[in-house]
Amino acid sequence: MPKLTYLSHSSFLIDDGVHQVIIDPFLSCNENAPLKPSDIKAKFIVLTHGHGDHLGDAFEIAKQNDALIIAVNELANYAASQGLNAHNMHIGGGWNFPFGRLKFTIAHHGSANAEGQYMGEPAGVVFSIGGKKIYHCGDTGLFLDMKLIGELNKIDVMLVPIGDNFTMGVDDAVKAVEFVNPGLAIPMHYNTFPVIQADPDEFKSKVEAIGKKAMVMDYGQTLDI
Repeated sequence: MPKLTYLSHSSFLIDDGVHQVIIDPFLSCNENAPLKPSDIKAKFIVLTHGHGDHLGDAFEIAKQNDALIIAVNELANYAASQGLNAHNMHIGGGWNFPFGRLKFTIAHHGSANAEGQYMGEPAGVVFSIGGKKIYHCGDTGLFLDMKLIGELNKIDVMLVPIGDNFTMGVDDAVKAVEFVNPGLAIPMHYNTFPVIQADPDEFKSKVEAIGKKAMVMDYGQTLDI
């Protein structure tokens, strides 16, 4: 049974008992993060896009663990140019890794590094791991094709941004949950910065009002999926 740990913002750690996968490891410049980069032992790092609050400490973690960075083509090429191991992918494509299958989906956002270099298209990610499917939406606005993601995949856990301003706000995120119809919805990408303040309990109550299940995870909390 996979375990999912919330590391705050949009960062999660997935552990299937053999492999650890970390997503968007924004830790060292994030006062909410319960772990430091040196605490992470993951061999796989998945990046949804190149903004600093998602790329975060990925390169440091990759170096200390000889880890593989998995990202869309341009961002993977950038990682490789820094001497790191990278697996290039793109939206709509999937690949079987030792931990399971990963497929990138569309996300409506942007992607550039701190110097303004284009890092390819932003993405969401569907993980098939330990017999479960996890959909990390990435940074995105609401889009109708979320219905297709839900139709094509029986999503067990949906990780959905609610912070508004840069991504969906609470109400759009609730509609996204309605589209995808996951077994469980977990809010992310909120309360890290003043402009993305949101009430995760409001999200939870509104999701439950449409007959779906939601859970607010504490920073550092681990959930058996």
